[in-house]
Amino acid sequence: MSTYTEEGTIIKGVKIVGEARKITDPVTIAKTGRHKAQRIVLKDNAMCRIARKYRFIK
Repeated sequence: MSTYTEEGTIIKGVKIVGEARKITDPVTIAKTGRHKAQRIVLKDNAMCRIARKYRFIK
């Protein structure tokens, strides 16, 4: 399994698990049309892993 540490690296998956010492409050963001999503920022020793990959790549 690879570990990516460069700034700007993106991971995508159906389910992503993140761990950190500090997180921000959820912020509502606009996606497409009236669909909304939430964004949080992981700080201090943050790590994410893909728990479930895409079944079909678009």
